[in-house]
Amino acid sequence: MPNVYETHEFEQETKKLDKKYQKQIEKLKDQLAVKIHIGKILRYPFLREKKIQDKRIYFLIYENLKSVLLVAISSKKTQQETIDKIAELLPEFKKLIEKIT
Repeated sequence: MPNVYETHEFEQETKKLDKKYQKQIEKLKDQLAVKIHIGKILRYPFLREKKIQDKRIYFLIYENLKSVLLVAISSKKTQQETIDKIAELLPEFKKLIEKIT
């Protein structure tokens, strides 16, 4: 079974959301712990997005480490900006996941 982790920033953003979103994010984590290949593939096969109502949850799949890293939350309005920022930070996310696994 894959391990599901989240960045500190993701955790902080989640805390700002309504309880209904927080519950759905917990459900998403449970789904990812069973099957990592869910959600819409974005720029890379390992960068994915899962839509929860009007929010988008972004995560990275590290198959070799059997891990998933939840990295960002955005609205449709800031979707492209968020994807671009994640792409920029890929090396940092890789270091982080290697450190915590």
